[in-house]
Amino acid sequence: MINKDIKGLLLTCSGITAVVIIICFFVNPIGGTLCLLLGAAITAVFVIYTRRRYKKLSELNDYLSLVLSGNYNLDINENVEGELSILKNNLYKIITTLSTQNEMLKKDKVYLADSLADISHQLKTPLTSMMVMTDLLKESELGSKEQEFISIIENQLEKMRWLILNLVKLSKLDADTVEFKHEPVPIKNVVDESLKPFLVMLDLKGIALNNTVHDFSFMGDRNWTVEAFENILKNCIEHTDKNGELSISGKSTNIYDSVIIKDNGCGIEPEDLPHIFERFYHGKNSSGDSVGIGLALAKMVLEKENAGISVDSTIGEGTTFEIRFYNSIHPSEEYLCFQGGRGFRHF
Repeated sequence: MINKDIKGLLLTCSGITAVVIIICFFVNPIGGTLCLLLGAAITAVFVIYTRRRYKKLSELNDYLSLVLSGNYNLDINENVEGELSILKNNLYKIITTLSTQNEMLKKDKVYLADSLADISHQLKTPLTSMMVMTDLLKESELGSKEQEFISIIENQLEKMRWLILNLVKLSKLDADTVEFKHEPVPIKNVVDESLKPFLVMLDLKGIALNNTVHDFSFMGDRNWTVEAFENILKNCIEHTDKNGELSISGKSTNIYDSVIIKDNGCGIEPEDLPHIFERFYHGKNSSGDSVGIGLALAKMVLEKENAGISVDSTIGEGTTFEIRFYNSIHPSEEYLCFQGGRGFRHF
């Protein structure tokens, strides 16, 4: 397919050639015939040369598209002289440099993940010991004030344990050192398993649970998907007041099946909504104990499974998360709702 600019240039040259040939025919028929043959030859040479040049540009564009998709293992280095060859060789040098830097970055990420894993292992032993000691102290005869202090210590230790574990998980996901399974996973099983750690909290806060999600299966990793759902549910429950409501439902289209998790809590401020999946981000309505990595971890896990997550929130009415599992064609963009939750922004 010829470029529009090249078509315009070819038509212009053909038009000028045709005018010259017509004039030559009026002056001298033999000269006109020679001009016709010469014009046809020049046009043929121009078309052949232009098509070859355009083909090289098209190949270069295809190569750059592959590089943008993450494939650095292609070679366009050539020793033929010419403007395009100079451009190709310079691009080759840039891509080689980027490839080297990309490999170094991967190694740094793996090293960081391994270092965090080592640090967490070193911290787990004293942390576990302290948690055991707080359990023993709770069983002893202490005053109400001392018991209150022990409960605070216990909560802080649990928060530290959760933070360490999730930081290690985030670093491993960053470094691509996690091998995700690719097997059929029933969604009802994931939802039920994700709810188990929060059943007591739901009961204590008097939150009414309405779980009507329809069952469907997707290709993914069950354990990591449960991890993602737990972090989303944790966020919803923490921001729902006593005697509130939490609903889990589903939706199916020809393109995807989705799980919709909705609470009637305080909602998320419009200016905070675009940032809630960012690590360590604290919005205006974040609780004091919030670390800011739960939703970031959930988003990373779902992205690894080629799923999408969106959020819709209105202040004073609540927040809705939708997790989409695509049937065949997986989207390259993420959907993030903003401004009162009535539209989606494409990434």
